[in-house]
Amino acid sequence: MDSLSYKTISANAATVEKEWVVIDATNEVLGRLSSQVAKILRGKHKPSYTPHVDCGDYVIVINADKVKLTGKKMTDKVYVRHTGYPGGQRFATPADYLAKKPQFVIEEAVRGMLPKTRLGDAIFKNLKVYAGAEHPHVAQNPKTVKLNEIK
Repeated sequence: MDSLSYKTISANAATVEKEWVVIDATNEVLGRLSSQVAKILRGKHKPSYTPHVDCGDYVIVINADKVKLTGKKMTDKVYVRHTGYPGGQRFATPADYLAKKPQFVIEEAVRGMLPKTRLGDAIFKNLKVYAGAEHPHVAQNPKTVKLNEIK
């Protein structure tokens, strides 16, 4: 009897090849952008995807301040945080955060799409978000990717 002509290969930390990817968030819808970024961070776009291994790429998102939200989410969506003191619940809208700290909006959207485990925390550290068009990762030779090219 002949044996199989292929073997299932499971990636591990030693065999994973990571790349650097730049995505421009100018005029992109937040949810669609975030789901594609989460897919690249997780490594689901690679044929060697392994669920329990960080096999995704490093993602640099530029122009985070130019991201769009559809409908009335810019004013109706609410981010809730707590200071830790009694009565310390604080509320903010995406418009507030885009004015003060634009990278927060993209980071929170992507964080919500990653696993809520130690692996998810490790994967999230591979995301770099910048409000402007400049980033300090030029030495890594990142390749620019358009969202509609991602499979």
